[in-house]
Amino acid sequence: MSSAEDRVRPNVGARLRNGGGTVEGLVHKDCPYLSLNNSLEGELHAFLTDDDQLHTYDDLTKVNPVTPTTVLKCLQARYSVKVFYTHAGCTLVALNPFEPIPDLYSLEVMKEYHCAPQPQEFKPHIFIVAEEAYRNVQGQLEPVNQSLVVSGESGAGKTWTSRCLMKYYATVAASSSVEKSQDTVERIEKRVLDSNPIMEAFGNACTLRNNNSSRFGKYIQLQLDRCQLLVGASVQTYLLEKTRVACQPANERNFHIFYQMMKGATDEQRKEWKMPHGQRFVWLPKAEKHVEEDCFQETIEAMVHLGINKERQRQIFRILAGLLQLGNVSFSSSTDDSQPCDIKEQSKDFLQRAAELLRVSAEELQMCLRVRTLKAGKQSVLKPCCQAECSMRRDCLAKVIYAHLFEWLVTFINNSICSDQSTWSNFIGVLDVYGFECFQINNLEQLCINYANEKLQQHFVAHYLRAQQEEYVSEGLQWSFVKYQDNQSCLDLIEGSPVSVFSLLNEASRLNRASDAKTFRVRLEKELCDNVNISWDKFNKVPHFTVAHYAGKVDYQIQGIVEKNKDPVPPELISLLQQSDDSLLHQIFTDKETDSLTTKGLSKVTVVSKFKNSLESLMKILHATTPHYTRCIKPNPDCKPLTFEKEEVIMQLEACGIVETIHISAAGFPIRIPFRGFTQRYGLIAKYSRFKSVSHCVDSEADSSDFLQQEVEKLLEVVSQHQAADASCGFDSEKRNSWVHCGRTKVFLTQSMLGLLEDQRKKILSRCAFSIQCCWLRYQRRRRQVRLTSATLIQAAVRSWLVRKQVQRWNRAAAVIQNSWKKWRDLLKALAEVELDDAKDLVEEDVPVLNPVIRERGSVQLSTIQEPVTVRGWPMGLALASAPSITVSLTATGFQKMMSVMASLNLPSRRRGYKVETNQYTQGLASIRAQPKGSIKLHYQRSPLLYADRQPDMKSDVTGFNEILLEKTL
Repeated sequence: MSSAEDRVRPNVGARLRNGGGTVEGLVHKDCPYLSLNNSLEGELHAFLTDDDQLHTYDDLTKVNPVTPTTVLKCLQARYSVKVFYTHAGCTLVALNPFEPIPDLYSLEVMKEYHCAPQPQEFKPHIFIVAEEAYRNVQGQLEPVNQSLVVSGESGAGKTWTSRCLMKYYATVAASSSVEKSQDTVERIEKRVLDSNPIMEAFGNACTLRNNNSSRFGKYIQLQLDRCQLLVGASVQTYLLEKTRVACQPANERNFHIFYQMMKGATDEQRKEWKMPHGQRFVWLPKAEKHVEEDCFQETIEAMVHLGINKERQRQIFRILAGLLQLGNVSFSSSTDDSQPCDIKEQSKDFLQRAAELLRVSAEELQMCLRVRTLKAGKQSVLKPCCQAECSMRRDCLAKVIYAHLFEWLVTFINNSICSDQSTWSNFIGVLDVYGFECFQINNLEQLCINYANEKLQQHFVAHYLRAQQEEYVSEGLQWSFVKYQDNQSCLDLIEGSPVSVFSLLNEASRLNRASDAKTFRVRLEKELCDNVNISWDKFNKVPHFTVAHYAGKVDYQIQGIVEKNKDPVPPELISLLQQSDDSLLHQIFTDKETDSLTTKGLSKVTVVSKFKNSLESLMKILHATTPHYTRCIKPNPDCKPLTFEKEEVIMQLEACGIVETIHISAAGFPIRIPFRGFTQRYGLIAKYSRFKSVSHCVDSEADSSDFLQQEVEKLLEVVSQHQAADASCGFDSEKRNSWVHCGRTKVFLTQSMLGLLEDQRKKILSRCAFSIQCCWLRYQRRRRQVRLTSATLIQAAVRSWLVRKQVQRWNRAAAVIQNSWKKWRDLLKALAEVELDDAKDLVEEDVPVLNPVIRERGSVQLSTIQEPVTVRGWPMGLALASAPSITVSLTATGFQKMMSVMASLNLPSRRRGYKVETNQYTQGLASIRAQPKGSIKLHYQRSPLLYADRQPDMKSDVTGFNEILLEKTL
């Protein structure tokens, strides 16, 4: 590998000189295909003899010298070691292995390429092209919308490649989604992927060159929102080969869906479709052949996921079964021209089944197939049809039903997966069209298909081979033009103005007379004899013409081509289908468009006109997007696994201009950015550079190209200094000159230089984001600290206010208690003064008058006291003369007062009784303050009784707070 790279590196590194010097190296004016120049023989021999290193060239621009022989040898070496993808400059070459390679497209491989900082450093893969387009959308590089153009011959692997691209985008978009929208993204992703099995079942067929050949073109727009998440998709189709329903070429099959029904239907479904086992259908040739696409259950599941309910599925399959029954209807010639031809006896049952499945009247169906209606003014004339006309009307009925059913399916799929315009901002388009075709018998379908491939090749030539080289010269790069095969003359032959094949074909189709093949051939020879791309074989008795396409010459049969271009639909057939009891048939044939096209019986829009208009709209979309090319190569015509045939491959390489593409890519710059856009996107690299400061800001009103060019030069100088400081990068001035060049108005970059700029920009943005995060966090913490301090002050103020309020309440409560205590103390004092008689009371014998307050608080009467006894009470206790036993009689008012009296007496308990102990022999104060006569009154207050001993027991005597011994003297 190192020796090969050493031979390639000088050639690649010396392509450009500083300051807009000469473009040198691999650019040759002539590339000999059959013989080599003597100057290249030595290098060619050295290259071809180094077989061990050929498979290591992952980019064909490293091949030295670049010739069809060296490119072919390199591709063969890589194919032999099962490496199927190779870069060819701006394009990717994909060789079809014709066998499943599951590990090559696994989910892990998708994530590996998606998460790689530089996917270009990985092995060539279709995912690199997909990821490059996806990152262009993320980077918002104008134009933002992307298109992936997958081209190649029939059987080269275009459909499989398009399927892998859709799966990759669905996976990548869904993997980066937020959790709240995960269900929605998975639903959209599943529906987008489920549209493939349905489209392939109804639009693909097994041909001589491919088991899964697309018989229609489609452009799928994957719709992304501002976060680059998949939110929807839309499908645009081009020219379905509807003639295949009623007419299959030799050794080819009908559309896949019919074989899926035959092989996957249950007994109940067969009974409903009137398709018993062993039933043979004329329109189902090669039914015994089995291909991978004959999977009926997968189609059913896809329909369910897209929202096609069971009843609608039954209607679709019932219509398809009716078409198969209709194909078995045959007619016998009539001996009388005034009478319509008869239906063969064995076909009447099939006609009845077809009418029942299509939900139309069998008699009316038979009438429409055998009799046509001619309008003469306001009158209608019925004219019997001959046998050929009846068969043509039968085929026309089947074709128009299938075409309208296919259009309804496409519309339903779009309604199911397409999102509102406001929800998506950009899209990535995947173009999958039929490949170049050349059969033994080629008619209008092959002419349109090859015309579409000519348009795509012309788009590639105009966008890359011609436009890039002209732009190099206009921008001041000294460039030696690479010769390439320009197919503009072939397109002028097919679609040019004023005279072309299409214009003459439309002119013949609009004439209200039967077409004649020989007359049309004479007209072609007369009008187009000056064009070198058309020729005729005068010795061939079959009318035809030969067109020299970019991929080779193709003979087109003239017989029937005018009628196919007319595509007549008898109005009575449309009226019959509009009266069908089947709701789906009634719906798809009552549209306003169908009515307007069939008002006069024949459509004024021919097939080639309709196809040309749709293809022109497609080309407008492609020109408005950034294209990414993938060239699929078919290594052998028989679709054998891992079989490489040089003649087959070299023909395809020469046809699609791979060698010329490698020449231009090796010496060119695929990426071109205007000065203003370049400085706006990458100016921050100079602004935040640690090297010398340069002026990077661009005045919005300054349109001077010189000023902008100076800014770009300064910016590139800063980038060079950054890379030079990185010793591991090895970025010198020579590498810079080969990676980037400043023109007059644009900067020309290689993919490596773009990746380098994006890496530096990403690092600077990361540092800026880190600085912003630090400032934001600092601001947040400061704000949090201020809020915490403020909250602390507020809390302290509130707490102090609450404490003050509490203390004030306590002070008020203490004052109330003090006042109450003082009042209570005064009251006790008054009571004591009343209770304790002074000297004046000893003389008086009358019982003093009680104080009203004392009277109000209650009284207790004791009688007949012989000896002094101890009485406990509050505020004072009375002690009488002690006696061994006394009898106490007392009266009290109220239960509480009686209990208070009992608690006031010192009455230790004795068995079943109480004993009053005297105070004569115990501690206490003995004094005679008064001489009670007969009886005394004891007064108690309520509150002090709470402290009284309410449960007398055998404990020691307890006396009151004040103990007074009253001694009665006789």
